[in-house]
Amino acid sequence: MATVGMACDHAGYELKEYIKGILAAKGYKVTDFGTNSPQSMDYPDTAHPLANAVERGEVDFGVSMCGSGNGITMTLNKHQGVRAALCWCPEIAALAKQHNNANILSMPARFISRQQALAILEAYLGAQFEGGRHQKRIDKIPCR
Repeated sequence: MATVGMACDHAGYELKEYIKGILAAKGYKVTDFGTNSPQSMDYPDTAHPLANAVERGEVDFGVSMCGSGNGITMTLNKHQGVRAALCWCPEIAALAKQHNNANILSMPARFISRQQALAILEAYLGAQFEGGRHQKRIDKIPCR
């Protein structure tokens, strides 16, 4: 089974712990880059280690969250080998994988319920990259 890297800030801590349990129950190996409590902290401190692990192939993909999802996603996407997608509904999550081959699923922890997060996760996990014309576009993403 795949290895999943996870990262969050204090606002995403409770949702991360919930999603971590779901992934483990599905048989995924989870590497948790933190945070490890709801105490205030800075999302780049967990985002960069997750992004590095994705780039090095130490994890197969990632799941991240912060309050709005924006800060952690912006930080993750500073890494050339990362395609983090901020997803707030299952349809966006499926398209992020199908069309963009997103390698990190990001979620807005303060704006979705556990049930919504689970539906988003399921859509992402169930989707497959379609390749073809989408690969051509992905090849143009890195700065040269």
